[in-house]
Amino acid sequence: MSCCTCYTPQEEVLQALKEGRDNPNKAAHHRLFTIAERFVGKTPYIDIERGILFTRSMKETEGQPLVLRWAKALRYIAENITVYVDDDQLIVGRCGTDKCRYGILYPELDGDFFAKVLSDVASRPDLAWRISEEEIEQVSREISPYWEGKTLHEDIVRVLPPEVKRLTYNDEAGRNPRFIAMESGTQRGGTTWCLDYDKVLNLGMEGIRKMAEEKLAALDPNNPVHQEEKRPFYEAVIITADALVHWARRHAVLARQKAAEEKDPVRRAELLQIAEHCEWVPEHPARTFREAMQSQWLAQAFSRFEHRTGGLITNGRMDQYLYPFYCRDKAAGILTDEDVMELLDCLWVNIGQFIDISITPVASAMQGGYAAWETVCIGGQDRMGHDATNELTYLILQSRKESPLVHPDLAVRIHPRTPERFLHEVAETIKIGQGFPKLTNDEEIVSHFMSRGASRADSLDYTHSGCTEIRIPNLDMNTTPPVHLNLAAVMELTLFNGHLLKYKDELLTLETGDPASFTTWEEFFSAFRTQLTYCLKSTFRIQYHMHKLRGKHFASPLASSLHDLCMKYGVDLQTSEHIPGSVDSCFFDCFGYATTVDSLSAVKKQVYEEKSISMPLLLEALRANFQGYEAVRQILMSSPTYGNNDPYADAIGLDIDTLAQTFCIEHEKELGYDMGLRMVTVTGNISHGTDVSALPNGRLAFTPVSDGSSASHGVETKGPTGILFSNHYTKNFGLSHYASRLLNIKLSPSCVKGEKGTRDLMSLIRTWCDLRLWHVQFNIINRETLINAQNNPDEYRNLIVRVAGYSAYFTDLSKAIQNDIISRTELSM
Repeated sequence: MSCCTCYTPQEEVLQALKEGRDNPNKAAHHRLFTIAERFVGKTPYIDIERGILFTRSMKETEGQPLVLRWAKALRYIAENITVYVDDDQLIVGRCGTDKCRYGILYPELDGDFFAKVLSDVASRPDLAWRISEEEIEQVSREISPYWEGKTLHEDIVRVLPPEVKRLTYNDEAGRNPRFIAMESGTQRGGTTWCLDYDKVLNLGMEGIRKMAEEKLAALDPNNPVHQEEKRPFYEAVIITADALVHWARRHAVLARQKAAEEKDPVRRAELLQIAEHCEWVPEHPARTFREAMQSQWLAQAFSRFEHRTGGLITNGRMDQYLYPFYCRDKAAGILTDEDVMELLDCLWVNIGQFIDISITPVASAMQGGYAAWETVCIGGQDRMGHDATNELTYLILQSRKESPLVHPDLAVRIHPRTPERFLHEVAETIKIGQGFPKLTNDEEIVSHFMSRGASRADSLDYTHSGCTEIRIPNLDMNTTPPVHLNLAAVMELTLFNGHLLKYKDELLTLETGDPASFTTWEEFFSAFRTQLTYCLKSTFRIQYHMHKLRGKHFASPLASSLHDLCMKYGVDLQTSEHIPGSVDSCFFDCFGYATTVDSLSAVKKQVYEEKSISMPLLLEALRANFQGYEAVRQILMSSPTYGNNDPYADAIGLDIDTLAQTFCIEHEKELGYDMGLRMVTVTGNISHGTDVSALPNGRLAFTPVSDGSSASHGVETKGPTGILFSNHYTKNFGLSHYASRLLNIKLSPSCVKGEKGTRDLMSLIRTWCDLRLWHVQFNIINRETLINAQNNPDEYRNLIVRVAGYSAYFTDLSKAIQNDIISRTELSM
C-alpha cells in the first residue's frame, strides 16, 4: 500500500489480514466471525431437496385449486425436508444443506432449463455452483420430466406474438435472451416482497389461523364464488400456518436431541433455549426479543420455500417492529445491547448463507456476484410523520458497520429532519467503503405513494424492498416483475432504420427512415420518438401477458396470509385482479439512460447545430466501431453530457422521461394497474450492451451501457452535485408516473477523509434529500485496491464493493462487472 494514499477502514482491515493480524471487530463479534469463516469465499452448493419435495406434492394434487396445491406442497416440505441446528447458532432455520453457502431449486419457475444448465453450473467461470452428478441425475429423473411444458417461461414463449418475441428472445424456445425488450418475470416467482412481520410477532400463526377459520365460517354456502374461490384460499392459509408451526417444532425436537448429547454446559443451555423458542414461536405471539428474532427468521426462511422472489424476502423496518420487544426486555433487565448485537449477528449469517440461484441465462446475466437483497430498512418517519430513529436503529447500523458480510443489505430512510447524530453515523458507515447503507428519500417516496392513492400515514410507513424498490406491505398487491427496455438499443434502431447491426438484415421494429435523409434535429428526434413508442408498446404487451399468466402458475398462501387485503377479500397475492384499496404499483426498467441522452446530445450538437460531422460520416464511423474514425469519436465526445448539470443534455433527458411517463398515463389502465418508469439495471447494463453497436456518445460496440440513472463512465466534470442536479432536472415530477432511479456515486477516499469529509458527505446527502431524488448509494474505495484484487483474488476474498442495489464480494464478480466498477468515475467533493 502506498504511504501517500488515503485508505478506507475496509482497506486497512484487508491490509491487516494480509499481514496476519485479525479483523479488529472480531473480538466483539466472535460468534459471527466463527460461522462466517466457514462459508465466506466458498462456492455455494445447490440443494435439490425442496425441488424434489415440491414436485412430488404437486404431482399428487393435480386438478385442485392452485393455492390449495401450493399450501399442501409447503406442508409436505415442512414435514419431510431435512432440518438443521447449526453449531454456534442462536437462531435456527435453514432451507437446505448445512454445507457452506447454498441455494435451492424452484422447478415450477425454471425447471425447463434444468436439463440444459445444471450439468455445467460447476464449470461456469462466473456464478459457479456445486452439485454432484448423482444429484443432477436425480433432478433429471424426478423433477424435470414433470415440469416440461408447465412452466411460466414456456407459457410466455407460446403466447408472445412474433413481432414482440423477436425483441425478447434469440431463439424459438426462448432460452437465449435478446436484450431489447427483455421480460424478467420468468426469472423469479415474483418481484421483491416484504412480509408483515408485525403480524407474525404479535399475532403468531395461531392468530392468522384463527382469522382464516373465522373467514371460512362466514362464507355463504350458496355463493359459488365463495365456495370455489374463497374457500380454497382460506383453507390454504390454515394449512400453511400449520406447516410453518410444524417446521418450527421439528427444529425444537432436533435442538433437544443435540442438547442431550452436548458436553459443553454453555452450548447445552443455548440448545435448550432454542428448543423452547421453537416450541413457542412462530405459533404464538413472541414474548421476548429473543423469541421475536427467532420468529422473524422462521417466517422469512419458510417464505423461501414458497417462492424464488426477486430480490428475496426483505426484513422490513426491523428497528420499528422489534423495538417494543427491545424496550420491554431492557426494562426487565433480561436483555443487554451486547445480547442484541449477538442475535443480529446470528440473523445476518443465516441470511448470508442462503444464495439465490441464478440458473437461466437472463438471471445470471442480470445478477452478478450471487446478488441478493434481503434488505434491512432503518430510520425514516413513523405514521405520524415524526422521526422514527431509536436505540435499536443505532444498534442495527453499528452491527452492519462492524460485520464482514455482504448480507443483509442495509437501507436508511432519510428525511429533512433526520437527526444530525444519526446522519453522522450513516456517513461514517458509508465511509467504511463497503457500499452500504443505501439511502432512500422520504421527500420523494411518501408523496409518490400518496399520488397513487395511499394515505399519508400508510405512505410514511413504507419499507425498502429489494434493489431500490419500495413496499407498503398491506397495500401493495402487484408482484409482477418488470420488463427491461434497452434505450441504447432504441438509439441504434433509430440510426439504422429499425435494425441493429448485430442482427444484420433482420427488421426488428419498424422503418422510420434513413437518418442520412433527415435535414433537421426535429426529424431525427421524431424518428427516435417513434422507435421508443414502438418499443414501449412491446414492453407493455409483454407486461400484460406476464401479469395475466402468473396467477395460473404461482400462488402465495404464506405471503397472502400476512396481507390485510388478501385476507379481507379471500384472494391470493398472485392474482391479476385489481383489489379494492390496493396500490398496484408496477414499472418497467430503462437501461442505458445516460448513454442514450449523451448519444442524442452528440447528434443534435455535432450533426445538426455545429455541422462538424455529417450524418453519413457518423453512420460510417459507427459501422466501423470508430476504427479509423478516432477524430470523429473525439468530436462526438466533446458534446454536452448528462451528469454535469448541463441544461443542453438534461433537456433531452427530460424529453425522454416525459415521453415514457406520458405513455404510462395513456396506457396503464388497460393493464389494470399503475405503471411507472424505473431506472434500475442491476448488472444488466453489461448484458444489455452486448446487443448494441457503437453509439454517437463514443461508446464502442457491445460494451456496457450506463447503469441506472448514473452518468456515463468518465464524463462527469462537475463532481457529485452535477449528477444530483442532472437527476433532478431530467425528471418530470408533475406526472408522478415514475418509480425508482438507482444512482451510483463513486467517491475518492481522500475527499471524505476525517471529520471534514464526514461533514461534506452529510451535506451532499442533505442536498440529495432536498432535490427529492429517490435513491443514492456510494462506492468509496481506491482504484488501486480494485485492480490488485482483480489480479490477486485469493488475497482479497473479503473485499466488499457496491454493485447495483446490493453489495458483493469483489472476487465473486465476473471480470466484466469488476471492470465496470473499476471504470466508474471517481469523484471529489
